[in-house]
Amino acid sequence: MSYRVAMDIGGTFTDVVCYDERSGTVTASKAPTTPGDLAEGVFAALGRVVEDPAGISFFVHGTTQGLNALLERKGARVLLLAGQGGRDVYQIARGNRDRMFDLRYRKPAPLVPRQDVMEAGGRLDYLGRELVPLDEESVRAAGRRVREEGFDAVAVCLLFSYANPAHELRAGEILREELGDDVLVVLSHEVAREWREYERTSSAVLEAYTGPVVRRYLARIERRFAERGLAVPVHVMQSSGGLVNASYAMRRPLQTLLSGPVGGTMGGVAAARLMGRENAICIDMGGTSFDVSLVVNGRPDVSAEARIEGYPVLMPIVNLHTIGAGGGSIAYAEAGALRVGPESAGALPGPACYGRGGTRATVTDANVALGRVDPAWFAGGLMTLDVEAAGTAVATLADELDMDPLLLAEGICDVANAKMAQAIRTLTVEHGIEPREFALVAFGGAGAMHAVFIARELGISEVVVPRFPGAFSAWGMLEADVRRDLTHPYFRSQDTLDGPNMSRNFGILEEDALAALSAQGVPEERRRVEHAVDMRYEGQDYTLTIPLRDAAEPAEPGFLETIAARYAEAHTGRYGHATPEAPVEFVMLRSTGLGSFPRTAAAAQEAPEERAAYVRDVIFDGAVHSTPVLRRSSLDGELAGPAIVVEETATTVIPPGCVATVDPNGFLIVKVNL
Repeated sequence: MSYRVAMDIGGTFTDVVCYDERSGTVTASKAPTTPGDLAEGVFAALGRVVEDPAGISFFVHGTTQGLNALLERKGARVLLLAGQGGRDVYQIARGNRDRMFDLRYRKPAPLVPRQDVMEAGGRLDYLGRELVPLDEESVRAAGRRVREEGFDAVAVCLLFSYANPAHELRAGEILREELGDDVLVVLSHEVAREWREYERTSSAVLEAYTGPVVRRYLARIERRFAERGLAVPVHVMQSSGGLVNASYAMRRPLQTLLSGPVGGTMGGVAAARLMGRENAICIDMGGTSFDVSLVVNGRPDVSAEARIEGYPVLMPIVNLHTIGAGGGSIAYAEAGALRVGPESAGALPGPACYGRGGTRATVTDANVALGRVDPAWFAGGLMTLDVEAAGTAVATLADELDMDPLLLAEGICDVANAKMAQAIRTLTVEHGIEPREFALVAFGGAGAMHAVFIARELGISEVVVPRFPGAFSAWGMLEADVRRDLTHPYFRSQDTLDGPNMSRNFGILEEDALAALSAQGVPEERRRVEHAVDMRYEGQDYTLTIPLRDAAEPAEPGFLETIAARYAEAHTGRYGHATPEAPVEFVMLRSTGLGSFPRTAAAAQEAPEERAAYVRDVIFDGAVHSTPVLRRSSLDGELAGPAIVVEETATTVIPPGCVATVDPNGFLIVKVNL
């Protein structure tokens, strides 16, 4: 067995990347996604890159099953079992307003209505000491109601279970006795062993709401593999940027919520490493959305908590900012002004140039009208675009706005580029990060078409277009590590800090992390553990995560002064100031187990045939430029703009004044004229 395969299952296409360990070559392709049975699309895509599936030694994929269930509100029916007196915690949520000046703002509707919340008697104090024993009969009553009313899942969240999970564990045992394996039982301390009652409850509810959908999907994929005689274990991308096998993902399905988009971030990490860069901005532009993420100091930008669709989640998650801007984003007139997106033409009918009945101008139609797309070899020749239909759609909107059609087409692209640049500022400038110090890594079906123009908006001087950018998220999954994140609540002031005790607790977490990696099949020589501690100044509510050198560091002399200085530095970087003389507090210990696989950094497989370049008229800055259209596989040396570079999964636009080169890794590096 010699094939390592990764797959990104999108709404329209399933992208696949295969690394042949014998020849060292990488191939990429895609197949139509089959919504009725995603496994059919998976095996169709496999057939495009692997002659004999029995030769697959490793398989990983990203899935949006859980996220789609949340977005479409098609998740499971959940009963929430709260602690006595805590029935309304989930309904009340937090009182803060995310949009201060939106008079119509409403908090997201709870995924569990109040009538589906029950209480379990019993109480622990804040140290986890039992004050009142668990009322087991109230738990059994909840189980009977679940069985009688046909709930799909139960989320259990009891007060202070992060300090002592005994009551939750017993409640889980009782519910499984009552319900068997047909109903998913989620215990909040297993999802997020962290403080903050509402956030922990929200995380448990989200896992219960999306879990049954994810579990059914993964079980079906594994069953279909077994039916075809494939013994390879199925791995899944996590929201944290790490991998787990399917059996663990079925136990902790919430970890897969952002499984698909995160693959691109991990590809960005690998690309930055190969190029010797520390910092990169990753942009993934598809047909409907535009995703932004960061690589900082060679690592993915990961937070310990996030908000998804307005619901807080306590789990390590790659910081992704998504807006409705893609090739299918529709342009329209509003109050005499041009608007673009977030509404998308989708796959059906799609942009007008697809010839599937669409009549409204989209970003893709604007690029076609400007000549920036090879209509005869779009998506590697899978589609032939209707240039006349694109021109008609743009002209219709131009008449409405009383503009020249070609000026309007550039305007559509400019508005879309400005929106995407602002999305990047949200993750960079608004957090004290200077985007000009980063390279822009562009992928997705449309990312390379707009990357240089976005870079100009932000003052970024270098754009990187990796190999097979349309399937880059799948390639990134092959570059990711197996990852398990463990936490331990550890509330201490600096006056009560016991360094050796903290070190011993880290040692326990490290043992658990290494055992978890072993259970995932990671060889001992490929396992490692990283440690960090959440800290804050006294009186603060939120924390910053400060890395440690190893588990033994807290026991060393001078640790408090060292870690306080690191915290002050991190505070300055995040907020622009620090108070070094203020006392600090410790809140949470974090240990991350990482298991590495052999890297797939190999030259891309060349296309078997070459087509001679040709020249076409392309509009840049309102002027017509004679522009060569070239196959990417034919590039060698420097390429001065203007130029259009086409390949199977994407089109790269190089405007006048820019210069592109192909580096030893096969990446296209564009120097941007600012």
